[in-house]
Amino acid sequence: MTFFKNLWNDESGASAAEYALILAIVGTGIAVASWTLGGAIGNAIGNAANCIQDSSGADAQPASC
Repeated sequence: MTFFKNLWNDESGASAAEYALILAIVGTGIAVASWTLGGAIGNAIGNAANCIQDSSGADAQPASC
């Protein structure tokens, strides 16, 4: 019975589990941020390309450019 009590009270592996949990949370945050930033950059480049194409044949640029 004392073996189970000692096993229950043993916290030597807790730090590794905590580090793994922190790593998973930080990794998820980085992945979500990069996904969002990638989409924003893609939209900005697409808008710039549209402005370049629209302004090459017209005299006045659209209001969004």
